[in-house]
Amino acid sequence: MDFLKELAAIAEKNGGIIENKTALDCGISRAMLSKLYSTGVIHRISRGQYVLADEMQDELLSLSRRSQYLIFSHETALFLHGISDRVPFEHTVTIPSDRVLANSMRNECKIYYIKRELFELGKTTMPTPAGNLVPAYDLERTICDVVRSRNKIGTETFLAALKAYAANPKKDLNRLNTYAKQMRLSNIIRNYLEVLL
Repeated sequence: MDFLKELAAIAEKNGGIIENKTALDCGISRAMLSKLYSTGVIHRISRGQYVLADEMQDELLSLSRRSQYLIFSHETALFLHGISDRVPFEHTVTIPSDRVLANSMRNECKIYYIKRELFELGKTTMPTPAGNLVPAYDLERTICDVVRSRNKIGTETFLAALKAYAANPKKDLNRLNTYAKQMRLSNIIRNYLEVLL
């Protein structure tokens, strides 16, 4: 078996990531992955995830594959929507308040918690800069999150996001209002947007 060719095919199908389980399903043992890692053919990006040595890692895809209870939000969602041109120093995610991420992930992300009934509100998929689809909140939910967490994300980011949203021709004020009601932010969002619109 040509392991390198097989790993390249796996990586091609999975956004550049080679996972232990996928490799095992294709007949490549953990021992062989370990050997390929030790010889520098593949690089380990996290527990159970590898990339080919000459490939770039898609951090967002890697994180999203490590937990099904993770949606990119706040600063990371602003970046994915093109509202912020600054790549976040650490990725921001939202998870249900009754879930916990692994320690390794907690060290890589800024985590926000939300009640389970609001977790899926506004969930969509967005392409990463590498072109892979990851779970993220839509623009209106992101604005609600930014307003809700305005004291944690910083005034500059908060105001820039609101101004960019107000100027965005694709904004959906009805959807924003629906989300704001569910998240109990209607009055706060109305006060801010009345000044900008």
